[in-house]
Amino acid sequence: MKSTLVRLLSLLLVLCLACLWILLTAKPALAQENTINYSNTNLENRDFSNADLVGGVFAAAEMRGANFKRANLSNSILTLGVLLGADLEEANLTSALADRVMFNNANLTNCIFQEAILTSSRFDRATITGADFTDALIDRYQVAQLCERADGVNPVTGVSTRESLGCRQK
Repeated sequence: MKSTLVRLLSLLLVLCLACLWILLTAKPALAQENTINYSNTNLENRDFSNADLVGGVFAAAEMRGANFKRANLSNSILTLGVLLGADLEEANLTSALADRVMFNNANLTNCIFQEAILTSSRFDRATITGADFTDALIDRYQVAQLCERADGVNPVTGVSTRESLGCRQK
């Protein structure tokens, strides 16, 4: 009985030491070191065309009139961003978090929003021809508004804007 207790305590001690060793030697992911962070920054009329901005953080950034044409913004965070009149033609926002973003008057022609989170975002008077919203999370009211002017087919994904939004046939 005593030797079983000693073995059990020894095993428990070894497990505790192994957990402690893992915790003390853990290092942050390398991707975190290279993240672009423009949070709370004024980026008005800045040119980010053709830029690789994967995983970039633009939370609460002022981006009126900014040029993101053909930029890769996949997995980016744009929460509370202001993109009024911005050019995002052919931009890739796959899996982006764009909660409460103002896309009013923006050019979203052929933009890819696959699996993006676009809750509480506004698209008033935005050009959405050829935009792909497949599996994006969008408020029902915004979907209804977008369906009123949805047309075109995305040249990269081959998906029609109306289909990606789940619009009813005209």
